[in-house]
Amino acid sequence: MDIKGAGAIVSGGASGLGEATARQLAAAGAEVTILDRNAEKGEALAKELGGGAKFVSGDVSDGDQVAEAVAIAGESAPLRIGVSCAGLGAATRIIARDGTPHDLDTFKFVINVNLIGTFNVMRLTASAISKTDPLADGERGVLINTASIAAFDGQIGQIAYSASKGGVVGMTLPAARDLSPAGVRVVTIAPGLMDTPLLGLLPEEGRQALGAGVLFPKRLGYPEEFAKLVQQICENGYINGEVIRLDGGLRMPPK
Repeated sequence: MDIKGAGAIVSGGASGLGEATARQLAAAGAEVTILDRNAEKGEALAKELGGGAKFVSGDVSDGDQVAEAVAIAGESAPLRIGVSCAGLGAATRIIARDGTPHDLDTFKFVINVNLIGTFNVMRLTASAISKTDPLADGERGVLINTASIAAFDGQIGQIAYSASKGGVVGMTLPAARDLSPAGVRVVTIAPGLMDTPLLGLLPEEGRQALGAGVLFPKRLGYPEEFAKLVQQICENGYINGEVIRLDGGLRMPPK
């Protein structure tokens, strides 16, 4: 699929993996709509990108807000690309050392943003893409979701995060099967330790220690590497129904 001239929506697109993806797609000629709760960063990025880039403030778990963003994303170009990068985590064990149980609302919150939010963006974007004219090979577009290697190698204290990302992994194949009649592909990226603003809060010594655990190369992943993979998935029409680990061969230890 040719990215140039296509409409794209990137949730969580104001920072981290989403920002890198928005930049990559815009550089490839897509008209990018950034969906994020951070209006200051989102508006600044859209202005910097130019070329029809737009920002819409919204929560991925809110149906009306996402529907509005999807509609805007398809206004000036056929919407063909949807990338879900919005997400968050919580470090809590099922029971604390004193036996106190995991807070149920915290678990629900992580699931609501990471899993339900991803599904919400996927269902609304898929609906819009399905109404576009098919390309020469029958393809209409692609949805790319973000899981994590925590879906497979969840660490101590990652029960909520791992459950949410495992759900994203689990949606990949059935979503691809559901959407195949419409010519819409579905692919999930499961990144490892990426050099995002969250890890940027750690001191350099701590960041290097994390990177040293990676098989090769022994460093944190760059958001630009995630974004390049997004572009490659868009352009390679035979990648479908798959979860791709982007982790330098890392397998996470228990803690």
